[in-house]
Amino acid sequence: MRPMKSHFVLAGLLLVGLAATAGSAQPPSAPAPAPARGGGGPVAELRKQIAGKEKQPSETVFKNIQSLKGVPAEQLLSIMDSGFRPALGVKCSFCHDPQNWASDDKDEKKVARQMMQMNRDINDKYLKTMKGLDSEKPAVSCATCHRGEQKPALSMEKTEKPAEKH
Repeated sequence: MRPMKSHFVLAGLLLVGLAATAGSAQPPSAPAPAPARGGGGPVAELRKQIAGKEKQPSETVFKNIQSLKGVPAEQLLSIMDSGFRPALGVKCSFCHDPQNWASDDKDEKKVARQMMQMNRDINDKYLKTMKGLDSEKPAVSCATCHRGEQKPALSMEKTEKPAEKH
């Protein structure tokens, strides 16, 4: 398992399967994204579903966790809602099927896992070994390239935000 501090660096980087193992109601299919701590939407519904299990490792509370094993379940939801959602400018349904959170049917979810590994490699293999950087702990995240957009920025020019894919 990676040291816990690595999980914090990855906070905006990780997309994983979110399917509560408890047999509770499924969240609505495409509501507006929930604020980080409250409001409606799928993350708020998932928080209700995991009540009492917030501190347990995510892989014991949710199904199909591949990238954030060991991260507390509540922290995983915060990573998704406060990290990925704004970094990519998307709703949960962009990568996940809210009727089956564990599903790997969406290509966006598969790509996100690969990008998470790329991000880890950049942070762990490259940035940590570069001399002369003006930071003790240099790191990149999804927001470094995506800047709130579904596709990474390829230039410094502002682009019009495309319609969200559901």
